[in-house]
Amino acid sequence: MQLGRDFLRALKQITQERNLPLEVISSGLEAALVSAYRKYRGGNQNVEVYVALESGEISINEVRQIVEEVSDPDTELTLEDAARLGFNDLEVGDIVRVEVEPEKFGRIAAQTARQVIIQRLKDAERQIIYEEFSDKIGDLINGVVFKSEDEQVLVRLNDRTEAILPREERIVGESYALGSRMKFYLVEVRQTTRGPKIIVSRSHPGLLRRLLELEIPEVREGTIEIKEIVRESGVRAKVAVSTLDQNVDPVGACIGSGGARIKSISKELGGERIDVVVWSSDPLAFIRNALSPARVLKVEPVLEQERSVQVFVRPDHLSLAIGKAGQNVRLAARLTKWKIDIKVLEPEKLPTLQDLFDELVNPEEAES
Repeated sequence: MQLGRDFLRALKQITQERNLPLEVISSGLEAALVSAYRKYRGGNQNVEVYVALESGEISINEVRQIVEEVSDPDTELTLEDAARLGFNDLEVGDIVRVEVEPEKFGRIAAQTARQVIIQRLKDAERQIIYEEFSDKIGDLINGVVFKSEDEQVLVRLNDRTEAILPREERIVGESYALGSRMKFYLVEVRQTTRGPKIIVSRSHPGLLRRLLELEIPEVREGTIEIKEIVRESGVRAKVAVSTLDQNVDPVGACIGSGGARIKSISKELGGERIDVVVWSSDPLAFIRNALSPARVLKVEPVLEQERSVQVFVRPDHLSLAIGKAGQNVRLAARLTKWKIDIKVLEPEKLPTLQDLFDELVNPEEAES
């Protein structure tokens, strides 16, 4: 039996365009033709099908066992019947393969082949996409927004792959205009009956981590280690960094000359403000650093509460320590994993010249 030349030419072109091996097609086609042949014959034959896609040849064999008396005509032959088919020198119990070529099965075979090939191409493409992107979970990827509605933002990753940007993974207030090219963090790749479901994020802390690695050579090379990142995406983030190299200022290296490095990352995140602070193994020192840019006068643990501190600042640094709508202290608490209570510490009042003069003139009042 032969598949048509036009059919084979089209098949080879498709597999080449989609970089799919012919073996992927042939194995599925053979299994489908076995099923199609059994339906065509209306029995339960033991069938073997071999497809040579290079030549288009299809061979179909019914596998029969030699028996003294046939009880199942679909799977058995007597010695006499086998001899009439050209099989000689056999014994009861032997297995023979009888090649068959039904006249009307060619059309069914071609139709089955088309259906199987279409499905196999879909399955193979889905598997290739799944394998390609499941290895990239946690990586930075580029994409172009091609659909943007209230409930759904879809991102084109390449010619045949799209991803979903769920509402909870978006930066609040960020615009996702059609055709916008952006960087995304690959969160999840999940197999479904309709193919791989790829989830990307713009709000994940991992996105900021990958952008820091991309922009800052010292982070990428491991000279500077990112210890912790917390974000209120689109608004503010805090990054704790450390280094074992005494010649490297981890904060200065991340910020860059004139703030160039951190500004570039902030721009990619829609203007998100990024505080870079020095990590410390001393929790009280780390809390002091985490509240940057506020200047902290004193940090005291609250003994009756676990992982809780009171932080004292000058009155003019109270708003800095708390931050707009409490962002600074909230992010510092998440970064350090300590509860932080901000207190104002009034500076001790120094005596003025007028106070000294009054004390000299009225010593009794001063003593009272």
